[in-house]
Amino acid sequence: MSRNRPTTRKRISADAAELGRLSLRLSESGGKLEDAFWEKKLSALVNRLLQSGAEDDLNASLDRLLDSNAPAHDCLADIIESCTESCAVTHKGQNFDILLINIPLLAWSRFSIPSGSIPKTVMETLKTQLGAHVLSADARLSLADYLYSPDQLPHSFVDIWRLTHELGCTAIDNTTVRIDPSTLPETNPFLSDTRYLIGAIAVPSGKPLFRWNEADNCTREAAHREWIKQGGPCFEPLLTGCAFQPLLADAYHAACRSADMASRPYSLRASVAFLQTTLGKPAESLRVVIGGFHDKQLEEYRVGFGPRDNDAIFHGIVWPLLGSEDENSDIPGEIENLLRESGIKDVVIHEQHFPLEFCEDCGAPLYPNVDGEAVHAEMPEQGNAPSQTLH
Repeated sequence: MSRNRPTTRKRISADAAELGRLSLRLSESGGKLEDAFWEKKLSALVNRLLQSGAEDDLNASLDRLLDSNAPAHDCLADIIESCTESCAVTHKGQNFDILLINIPLLAWSRFSIPSGSIPKTVMETLKTQLGAHVLSADARLSLADYLYSPDQLPHSFVDIWRLTHELGCTAIDNTTVRIDPSTLPETNPFLSDTRYLIGAIAVPSGKPLFRWNEADNCTREAAHREWIKQGGPCFEPLLTGCAFQPLLADAYHAACRSADMASRPYSLRASVAFLQTTLGKPAESLRVVIGGFHDKQLEEYRVGFGPRDNDAIFHGIVWPLLGSEDENSDIPGEIENLLRESGIKDVVIHEQHFPLEFCEDCGAPLYPNVDGEAVHAEMPEQGNAPSQTLH
């Protein structure tokens, strides 16, 4: 009697399998014309799945391609991102391109970093400054009236796609979208964190989206400088008691990645500033310990801050690996350079592999000390500071 052979791979749907097939063909394409052929087919399927809420099919295909064909995985990921954050609509006989945008801010504070609803007057000022320094002359803008924390961002592809269409429809009329705070999760408190202003822009099909797309040769760097100078003060009423740094608006996913990259050095500098302020001592009085933490492979570096005269760890930050980074990247050297620029003189880098451990009681990460042990970060009692992990 013949028997069915057991399979070790989870079955995926026909749509998920077709996503994989089209992505593979796109990755094998030899020219732009063929690229456009496969991209059109793949985009049509992705959009159909997004519209029907088939999140599982998208993730299943991505997971399988990640294990079997990295170039095809990247092709599919790019198409999914594009479909979730952009679309084309027709309004009163005119065609518009819609793009979901994200404007991140890096912030740190000894107190709680605010998130929440944005007053109408602040919203109008933000729209004015974005229109003057970031967006193209043809762009119409809709903003969500909420300053998001990372915990409150839409994380699924389907949720991002829905937000793009909701904000995109209102962007054509330059209106604001009201967000009900009760529908969003609570914000986890961190001493250093990111906040996001989310919106959508609508431009006549084929027209420039941003200032640096226009013909006057404005650069991204120049637009960013003006945005910091003119747009930065708009956030002061929203971020009382915080130091903050506005980043430049970009397409939703690109802006999230830029914020992730920028938040790592920012949190290092925030750590040094926070400890100097809290302890009342100069940066030279601190020792910083760096260690690589592994699961099956290197997952992240953890950086412990403590006094130079003993092995205590007062605070710590997690430096996750991003993009193509791995254990061959000189991340410890990058961290050390940033620390020395911030005034730290004593930096210890451990070569050992630390296990990816967390506190069994509170779930906080454990950080390396000078003796090569993973320990809990605890502020001294006389510091009168909250015992929190810098994020």
